[in-house]
Amino acid sequence: MKPEAEPRASLSVRGGALFDRVDYRSIETPEEKDQLYQMRYRAYTRGGLIPPSESERYSDSYDDAPNARTFGVYVDGELCSSIRLHVLTSEQRASCTTDLFGDVLNPRLDRGEVFIDPARFVASPEKAKCFPELPYVTVRLVFLACEHFNADTGLALVRPAHEAFYRRVFLNETIAEPRLFPNALAKVALMASNFRAVREKVLTRFPIMRSSAFERRMLFGPSGEPSRSIVSPKLASERPKLVVYS
Repeated sequence: MKPEAEPRASLSVRGGALFDRVDYRSIETPEEKDQLYQMRYRAYTRGGLIPPSESERYSDSYDDAPNARTFGVYVDGELCSSIRLHVLTSEQRASCTTDLFGDVLNPRLDRGEVFIDPARFVASPEKAKCFPELPYVTVRLVFLACEHFNADTGLALVRPAHEAFYRRVFLNETIAEPRLFPNALAKVALMASNFRAVREKVLTRFPIMRSSAFERRMLFGPSGEPSRSIVSPKLASERPKLVVYS
């Protein structure tokens, strides 16, 4: 999926209607996981990121990391996209990003910085065509997690072709050049942004990123532990319509 290539006008016109139909749900049950792993496999093989396999599923060891939670984005009750969020601290460092770019991140974690590290951002190939707004609705979870966990920095592990999207939405900068991702057929760069420095600029350009404390608690739990709750735009009264600015 290539979010940076989506037509801006289409997103502005159609986004609000889609946002009212979206639920965020923590992926937990075996049935939900199996559906997600199938979606990942279809998307990754179609994108030439992984070779075919007999199982037609894709998962990794980080899916069960103690500092990670995977969320599904459901439109009209149907799984359309997903993202996994890792909260990285000096005590909890498990993620594919720290394994690949440990020389960059570990010294900062040693100093006590907190990172939100998104991974496995994927969309159903069929639904991505129907809903070009999906990338914005999905990565919104990264911004909400940065807010909830009081993160210093939001990260992004990105193929070079997608770097423009993250620069536009989160004002990310590349902090490490592309490296070959393990068990994949692609290189990824490490991008990052200082959350507190860019927060207001992002909210001004993308009001979709606004959220209520209630919504964040429903997603991530009052003590920072991700919740099982489904969060719908209808329940979070402070959620705006999806508006995407150029």
